[in-house]
Amino acid sequence: MRDNNFLTAHNARHAFHPMGHPADIEANPPRIIAGGSGVRVTDAEGNQVVDAVGGLWNVNLGYSCDTVKKAITDQLGELPYYSSFKGTTTPGLIELSQRLTEILEPEDMKRAFFTSGGSDSVETALRLARQYWKIQGQRDRFKFLSFKKGYHGTHFGGASVNGGDRFRRGYEPMLPGCYHVAHPWAYRNNFGTADEEELTAICLKLIEEEIKFQGPETVAAFIAEPVLGAGGVLVPPKALWPGLRKICDQYGVLLIADEVVTGFGRTGAWFGSRLWDVKPDIMCLAKAITSGYFPFGAVMLNSRIEQAFMENDDDLGGIYHGYTYSGHPVGCAAALATLDATFAQDLPGNSRDQGDFIRAGLRTLAQEVTTIGEVRGVGLMIAIDVVSDLEAKTPADAAMMKVLDETAYENGILIRVSGNNIIMSPPLVISRDDSQVIVDALSAAFRQLETTR
Repeated sequence: MRDNNFLTAHNARHAFHPMGHPADIEANPPRIIAGGSGVRVTDAEGNQVVDAVGGLWNVNLGYSCDTVKKAITDQLGELPYYSSFKGTTTPGLIELSQRLTEILEPEDMKRAFFTSGGSDSVETALRLARQYWKIQGQRDRFKFLSFKKGYHGTHFGGASVNGGDRFRRGYEPMLPGCYHVAHPWAYRNNFGTADEEELTAICLKLIEEEIKFQGPETVAAFIAEPVLGAGGVLVPPKALWPGLRKICDQYGVLLIADEVVTGFGRTGAWFGSRLWDVKPDIMCLAKAITSGYFPFGAVMLNSRIEQAFMENDDDLGGIYHGYTYSGHPVGCAAALATLDATFAQDLPGNSRDQGDFIRAGLRTLAQEVTTIGEVRGVGLMIAIDVVSDLEAKTPADAAMMKVLDETAYENGILIRVSGNNIIMSPPLVISRDDSQVIVDALSAAFRQLETTR
């Protein structure tokens, strides 16, 4: 590895980084993360901080899970790669597909399709949803509905069902047939009410009206995150998902659960859908399936989907979709070892306990400062809505968020800033002591912000 002088001199000068303007990133170079151990990361200058972001929602097991690292190393020595296209497969693919269908038996998932990550998984789910209706003889069902503020990746399909204009505006026109509806959010909404039951009823009514307006016979699927992540950690009221499932069943629409972030314990349930006792037709998985140790993802299909494909007797039922790295043997080995390590622990329980502790500390802080509008989340999905005017709920500007980001880092934690939100998703193995570090660092950051205003 080149020395720090080289890294600093060339930082952000030869690569376009995701999710930011390249000129701004070059002017404000990113932190160089050079090491990781437990729930901490170390930058190129030797500063060690608690990773309150968990990589990117994905490093559930922290950075020191040696069994996963060994599984990767062993598989590289045995078979570093082979294709899973028609005619060949690998032992790990067979074992992992069986393991996932076993884990997701309560959701009636029968088949797995492997991908290289979350965006691939969403793209696959959208394609297979359209194909499902074609082999069912309902070729007009091609439209997708999703929530505003939802996030579903960066491929054209995923970006088209994304509910934020930042991921769409520069790339339009997007995939035709994608429509967005409001998600119930008590703190900020255009409906003039903070009553969650009333908001849920309004939003469910809007979903049903949109399906009827589009024509149910043209709608393929509704795709949603069980808890909206990148859009600001929006936790739906308890009645939303059961109501959504009911509407989808009423009009024959498939329900796709984007569990890329919420899968494998982050919400305090093993899968986000289980928070709401809802069984999707399709589930998108990635991120925590390998705890970030290898790029990998999966799409799970229930018996309804499986049966349609297996009973099809023409070429339209052939799955002519896939990736060079679908079912990558190293990825399968990493996933199997990750699942072993994941289910050997009560990660949902720790996620609930530590998440509740952090949110309680932040809500206490919110009573002492004037720049926290809302603290929200579930499990170890946590967001702080930062405001410049508490009564008017005026979103904080970039300068305020920069102060918080830098001061939090100086006090020992790495956070993620998204607009006027601080978003946190620490590893699910985080201890109470490290959760306290997060609360203390943010307390120091907000108090520093108060002195600068």
